[in-house]
Amino acid sequence: MKRIKLVVAYDGTSYHGWQIQPTGITIEGVLNQALTELLGAPVSVIGASRTDSGVHSLGNVAVFDTDSRIPAEKISYALNQRLPEDIVVQDSCEVPPDFHPRHCDSRKTYEYKILNRTFPMPLHRYDTYFTYRKLDVEKMQHAARALIGEHDFKSFCSIHAQVETTVRTIYQLSVQRDGDLIKIRVTGSGFLYHMVRILAGTLLQVGMGEREPEEMAEILATCDRTAAGPTAPACGLTMIGIEYGNI
Repeated sequence: MKRIKLVVAYDGTSYHGWQIQPTGITIEGVLNQALTELLGAPVSVIGASRTDSGVHSLGNVAVFDTDSRIPAEKISYALNQRLPEDIVVQDSCEVPPDFHPRHCDSRKTYEYKILNRTFPMPLHRYDTYFTYRKLDVEKMQHAARALIGEHDFKSFCSIHAQVETTVRTIYQLSVQRDGDLIKIRVTGSGFLYHMVRILAGTLLQVGMGEREPEEMAEILATCDRTAAGPTAPACGLTMIGIEYGNI
């Protein structure tokens, strides 16, 4: 038996998130079905990030165990022949049997994209959040700096989350404008349920002038979800990738 790691990219528009649900098609469900057909035995992948409905990925990570003789590096090629065009495995390789995509130390990077112009652009309708209100990126950058480091992010966590601790570490958080696109990119040790989308929603309020940048530190200190901004829509969020120190 060997453990195979997959790096999976997908357009999450048509899916009910990563994790298998009682109703609705999910990324995990499609992968399990395609792998089971390919390998001739039941397969259940373990994913690193259970992205929400409508969230995209350039490099989510999943593992599964198999005794197939297919070389690990060839599985991606064979699997992609069985997957829909909006899910593509970017890489497959063998990893140690004890490697777990959620429990091993890692750095995860997400990006939230905002289309900021007078009118929407059809080509960006599925991978950005659109607003015509002019955003002050400099103020958003100022606000973002208060979130870098180790903090209790309870204010930026969905009330439905079930976790032992809401303390997380953000290593990098940037807000950059590239033409009509504003990109909020964040790298951290891990993220709470809806955390990145709540960060984005709060930074959007700062950019619109509804909050001052200095309020970010106060929001953190309250440890109260109602103190932060709204949860930004899922369509603007993309998982960029995951780095593991020993893999």
